[in-house]
Amino acid sequence: MNKTANFDCIVIGGGPAGLMAGIAAAETSAKVLLIEKGDSLGRKLTISGGGRCNVTNSQSVDEIIKHIPGNGRFLHSVFAQFDNQDIIQFFEKLAVPLKEEDHGRMFPKDNQAKSVVNALTKRFAALKGTTFLNTTVADILFENGKAVAIQLENKEIITAKSFIIATGGGSAPHTGSTGDGYTWAELAGHTITELYPTEVPLLSNEPFIRKKSLQGLSLQNVIVTILNAKGKAIVSHQMDIIFTHFGLSGPAVLRCSQFVVKELQKTKQNEITLQLDTYPAESVENLIKIMMEISKNQANKSVKNALKGLLPERLLLFLLTKANIDANATCATINNTKWKQLAQDIKKWEIKVNGTLPLEKAFVTGGGISIKEIAPKTMASKLIPNLFFCGEILDIHGYTGGYNITAALSTGRIAGKYAGKLVN
Repeated sequence: MNKTANFDCIVIGGGPAGLMAGIAAAETSAKVLLIEKGDSLGRKLTISGGGRCNVTNSQSVDEIIKHIPGNGRFLHSVFAQFDNQDIIQFFEKLAVPLKEEDHGRMFPKDNQAKSVVNALTKRFAALKGTTFLNTTVADILFENGKAVAIQLENKEIITAKSFIIATGGGSAPHTGSTGDGYTWAELAGHTITELYPTEVPLLSNEPFIRKKSLQGLSLQNVIVTILNAKGKAIVSHQMDIIFTHFGLSGPAVLRCSQFVVKELQKTKQNEITLQLDTYPAESVENLIKIMMEISKNQANKSVKNALKGLLPERLLLFLLTKANIDANATCATINNTKWKQLAQDIKKWEIKVNGTLPLEKAFVTGGGISIKEIAPKTMASKLIPNLFFCGEILDIHGYTGGYNITAALSTGRIAGKYAGKLVN
């Protein structure tokens, strides 16, 4: 074997998991090499949270695990060693104080994702870590049941005592997450569970979507429910949504998306029903009473004026049309049947969705390296003792809101800690 360089620990992938892994390994006094095929580190961090970087979430560990529906329970051992509160303290020590926003989301106080990335890269450099940018790993070499070296695209071979793969999933490939690590994991004998998009906008062929009738309309604090073929709820989320030119997006929709993917795969159907409650504050029955009371008290007013403020005007006009109610007609001319129909449409509006945007357009990758083959306490491969995995390459995924970055930073921390210990 032609060796041109050697290190104690090699980390492949310069995203949040890889950066944290590199830092943790270097803190054990290991000689660490961090390899990134792109021209900069932390690119996914720089675009997260709208460029502000939702670093973690302040909720309890149990709540965080609930918000990681993709094998979140696997993380109990990881969080016992380094959890969200440890992440907050970690950045405080690096002079990046965090602030809490809605739903427990934690952002840097200066609202700059670059502050997070700069802090991580400076910490790694301060620990004498070596970084190779614009460097592509072509292969990982194995001998006698262990990883022994990597081979770069230029044929250079670099040896090490431990290896950490933190190459991300298949989502957002423009940040460098193009799924390279899956191939190396398979070479090591690992199982890759089926990959699919999660935290991804939904597609719909409904006429009003095709006509762009509601494109750009945002609704706050509505309930999105995904129904199975029998009309029973699979999952519900109460958050914001937005209508797009291809379907629906927004936090509530993104959180439901993985269940749409799974149900469509399970039933082999072309579409599934999304039920939208645009007025969660009241039941259907109470809403009917409210509208009838308004109608009675404002009998000579037009429907659109009488109901003004009940819903955003654009949505109200759309749903009035859907219920065959003339928006300009006086309330006195609308019969009870139509009021009941309008209430049903407001509370239980059924929209057919037929899939999601592709994986490369998703925020998060579902599926990945089977967690059955990973030691939960150390993030080491159960098949190759000096090979470690962390971050989105694993079959672990959460909702947006800081949960995926929490999983990436925590698994990276633990992978780096034990990969470093392995060589000392």
